Amino acid sequence: MSFSVKVEPSGHTFTVEMGESILDAALRQGVVLPYGCRSGACGACLAKIVEGRIHYPDGELPPSLSEEEAAVGMAALCLAQADSDLVIESKEVESPAEITVKTFPCRIEVMQRLNEDVMLLKLKLPEAERLQFLAGQYIHILLKDGRKRSFSLANAPEKDDLLELHIRHIEGGEFTTEVFDKMKVGDILRIEGPHGQFYLREDSPRDIIFMAGGTGFAPIKGMIEHAIDIGLDRPMTLYWGARTRENLYMHDWCERMAAEQPNLAYVPVLSAPAPDDHWQGRTGLVHEAIIADHPDLSGFDIYAAGPPAMVEAGKQAFPQHGLDLEHYYSDAFEFQSK
Repeated sequence: MSFSVKVEPSGHTFTVEMGESILDAALRQGVVLPYGCRSGACGACLAKIVEGRIHYPDGELPPSLSEEEAAVGMAALCLAQADSDLVIESKEVESPAEITVKTFPCRIEVMQRLNEDVMLLKLKLPEAERLQFLAGQYIHILLKDGRKRSFSLANAPEKDDLLELHIRHIEGGEFTTEVFDKMKVGDILRIEGPHGQFYLREDSPRDIIFMAGGTGFAPIKGMIEHAIDIGLDRPMTLYWGARTRENLYMHDWCERMAAEQPNLAYVPVLSAPAPDDHWQGRTGLVHEAIIADHPDLSGFDIYAAGPPAMVEAGKQAFPQHGLDLEHYYSDAFEFQSK
């Protein structure tokens, strides 16, 4: 059995299943309500139940909710479950400015080499904490001397139990060398976030082109996962540019997603394939491949992430093919060695 939920004042609606929290149901369907800990302790998700009935699984009010607040209809949506159709009154998160930037300690839960120079890290926050973010945003890793290193979140916001980072080893880079040579599962890092204006515009009606270069794939992976999770049915094409086949470090994942999702296409482009690659796919510069396939870009949103030269090349070339730069969203990866 499921119940309908209407959010005021936006008028957005979604369904919640028996045994599912109202917040989880909303996020699963692309209605981004505010939250913090997702355990009833912080109060960030408190909202008013205007119509309908709810309950809490253990029968107790969450720590963040007083009896006086509950008596006037307030509820902690991260734990509350529906007993009927509902009308709730809650603000919604529509831009990064509406998300609180926080600082957390976190533990390295997973380390995995994706190729010779890209490391996958999965970070676990303290048990009672969650990081709310928009698909495509990034976090800072705070170093002991006060410096910061920025890395995009490669997971969808709905899958926030672990935060996924793709870290490329930079020659001479102190922090990335430490990641590859010294860090281990169980180590503790401090992070701050979320940050950035590079995020998926879910309400746009336009078809989507994703242009990734190198580890610029990370935020775009998060966007694609989020689009799939919320059932976004707009046509999406991922163009991933790299030098050699090895640099397409999650090529199999991309092929699998494209095979499973009828509205997602994947076009890998190599600029300098190695002889051992036996590459039969597209070659050249990734922005030129996009133009070759789409000489009229006037109907698209384009999301570009990766080396500054690639991002700038798209910015210069795409308007000549009809793209309004208001629909060109970018995140240029500047690498720091110190």
